[in-house]
Amino acid sequence: MLTFSRRVAAVAFASFLLAAPCVLATPRIAHARTLDKIIADKTLVVGVNPTLPPLGEYDAQNKVVGFDIDVAKRIAKMLGVKLKLVNVTSSDRIPFVVSGKVDIVMGAITRTPARAKVIDFTVPIMTESLSVLTFADKSFKSWKDLNTSKVTLVEVRGTTPVTFIKDHLPKAKVLLLDNYPDAIRALAQGRGDAMIDVVEYLTTYMKNYHVKWKVLPQPLGGVDYDAIGLAQGNDTLRRWLNVALFALQNEGVIDRIYKHWFGIGMVPPIVPQPYF
Repeated sequence: MLTFSRRVAAVAFASFLLAAPCVLATPRIAHARTLDKIIADKTLVVGVNPTLPPLGEYDAQNKVVGFDIDVAKRIAKMLGVKLKLVNVTSSDRIPFVVSGKVDIVMGAITRTPARAKVIDFTVPIMTESLSVLTFADKSFKSWKDLNTSKVTLVEVRGTTPVTFIKDHLPKAKVLLLDNYPDAIRALAQGRGDAMIDVVEYLTTYMKNYHVKWKVLPQPLGGVDYDAIGLAQGNDTLRRWLNVALFALQNEGVIDRIYKHWFGIGMVPPIVPQPYF
């Protein structure tokens, strides 16, 4: 028979086991600030990529400007807090969310099933589709022509095209770099034959080189939907962001910001959905 003290210990241990699933179910939001905490601290910390114009870039005063920054400013204003920007790259933006270094992250973060295992997403804020950027003297007619060991693709580490290449162009060689300026420079220098990405983001860097570029006419796959990323399980913040984004989309604010920075309308456009 157990003594009284051992019975107490046994009950305590059993209670811990019952509670353990709840503890283990929420480790990813351990470092995340909730909506209430963000409001109390009066600051929203947003991760943006300053090497991906027109989403983010440095202006003449060395300040980061662009589509993402204007949207983030609107969100912070609606929340009634100050905006703090943190620079991220394509490869570290998700770790920054998981570790709590930022509350939310932008920078053309495409909503994918693989990423949804690690972070949560808001409703989409923009669309994009992949194309092939290469040289005018290359004989490529279709993206399928790139599936050979004689082709080297220059890509940015941690981006959606890397997964596409792995799944659809397994024979091609891949040169991975950390950011878009380095990737375009490497391509222009002849260290690769082509690049797969959203070409609208690359035009600023393409102009820096005296190269005759060519974009293959066929888009690769379907339409990708980019959203705002946040820590998994941070539901109060995610729900508020969805309401805020719906209001901005329904009022045409995000479309106006997009046209200001991209010079064209979103193709295809995001249709505001009241159910999310």
